[in-house]
Amino acid sequence: MSDTTEPGTLAALLRAYVPLERRAQVAAVDGLDALLAEHVAAARAAWPTVTLPTETFLRHVARHLPDEATADVLRQMHGADLYLACACAEGDPQALRAFDQHVLRKVPPKLGALPHATVDEVLQVLRARLLMGRGESPPKIADYSGRGPLVAWVRITAARIAGELAHRDGRQELFDEPPEALAQMLSTGDPEHELVRKDSRELLVDVLRKVLAAMPERERALLRMHHLHGFTMDRLSALYGESRSGMQRQVAHARERLLKLTRSELAARGRMEGPELESLLGLVSSRLDLSLNRLLG
Repeated sequence: MSDTTEPGTLAALLRAYVPLERRAQVAAVDGLDALLAEHVAAARAAWPTVTLPTETFLRHVARHLPDEATADVLRQMHGADLYLACACAEGDPQALRAFDQHVLRKVPPKLGALPHATVDEVLQVLRARLLMGRGESPPKIADYSGRGPLVAWVRITAARIAGELAHRDGRQELFDEPPEALAQMLSTGDPEHELVRKDSRELLVDVLRKVLAAMPERERALLRMHHLHGFTMDRLSALYGESRSGMQRQVAHARERLLKLTRSELAARGRMEGPELESLLGLVSSRLDLSLNRLLG
């Protein structure tokens, strides 16, 4: 729709996305159209580079309206933050950049005296948890309702992640997969690959799990976002605030590290060599996308 709206249009759009049984209640809100116009104007002023259709934003507002949708409730809504969260959920590159610059950068000071490496890991997990969908489910940032400041909502999530990582098995719990799922990922339907012994495939599952756990969190996050969730280099560039070519080099480096560590670990275990080792490594390389889907999903 056009960004130019006639009086009453915003309220009508909002009501259209509200469940039928609640439309009369929403329609009774005094000055609804003016309130919505204020939120839209404030959002565009706060995030001038972010392009989000008004209709998309109002559909998002309707989703998060509380049962008691009064003028006071709507007036207190953090509309600009809700607008940014909605745009991030839609995958808008400028919104992802703004989120990184204006929200994520305010998280570390509130995490306490944590080692730099731990803070970096928290941020990587936070990006993955909030900005990437799971299957048909939208990114978790779509759950932000605008009841309080977005940065406060994000900090709470970051604190929970820091707590998970503080436990001995926290890192494993964040990225673990049952052995059956890891083994199934290598069932390619390719007769040549199926010639690889079952016990060798099971060994590879164990090796991949160990290698991924040993990799820096940023590299695991990049592999997950690019290979599993299909983030383009342009989208990664917007999210991290770095150049496209720089992100491309980092993803390639992470992929190379994964394959190199896998080769080294397989060789170190001394249970295979020559053609069998190369066959397994070829399987890892050719099925990397699916492997990461199972291991990092």
